[in-house]
Amino acid sequence: MLDTVPLQSRFLDHADHYARWSGLAIGVEVARQLLTIESGDITTPLVLAVTAFGLCAVVGVLIGDALTLRPQEAVRTASLAPRLVRDHVPPRMTPLLLLEAGSLLALLVMGAVTASSDDRTGGAGRAMEVVCDGVRSSVGPWPGLYYSGPMFGALAVATPACVWALRRIAFGPGDHQERRERAWAIVGAWGLLVSCQVLLVVLTFLVALVDGPCAGPLGAVTVVVVCPLGLLSAFTLGWSLLTVVAPRAVDDGVTDEGSGEDE
Repeated sequence: MLDTVPLQSRFLDHADHYARWSGLAIGVEVARQLLTIESGDITTPLVLAVTAFGLCAVVGVLIGDALTLRPQEAVRTASLAPRLVRDHVPPRMTPLLLLEAGSLLALLVMGAVTASSDDRTGGAGRAMEVVCDGVRSSVGPWPGLYYSGPMFGALAVATPACVWALRRIAFGPGDHQERRERAWAIVGAWGLLVSCQVLLVVLTFLVALVDGPCAGPLGAVTVVVVCPLGLLSAFTLGWSLLTVVAPRAVDDGVTDEGSGEDE
């Protein structure tokens, strides 16, 4: 008779990998489907696709972490040093991702405040009124609440879930290397969501202001302010994707010395 226990154990040993990769694959397919929906403009499907892709990546990583086998040793030792969440997250990339998230929220709030009311959406703006050379006109697409609402919602759902998972990892069982890989995968998934949204918002600003009726000084200021943020988000997007796929292969300049305790 075949022994199915080793097979089951091998599957559970790699369940986190399967869940992470499945989350990315499902996210790509969902995003592809959303891009084909009928809409009055191209921006709405793009916002929904980017947001759905990021959320699927986060969900896949969280499910993979929940399926990760926990150590079952009878004898456990623990270090006297207190565990901190910041000791398990990427020390160099996490501040960059937090900076991006803060910048994203600032841009979305600014877009929501400056957007003009839209009768078709009950007041949720999708354009901004400007006056150039005494002529009033509208520029868009603009990240008003019509477009930024799904982004706010995704961040409001994904961020607390990832923070909770990081705390669970930091104070849960397992050696430092295992907890580090799990925590980095979660940070990578959250960074994927943030980076995708930042790139989309930067693109929206560039299209609206650089090619708009006030493309002169206003467009130049836009390029100077948001282009560096777009370049940063492109870099963190690549890092986040690689971290979700293979967290062990990513190096952030940290060492695991003195952190091999098991609790």
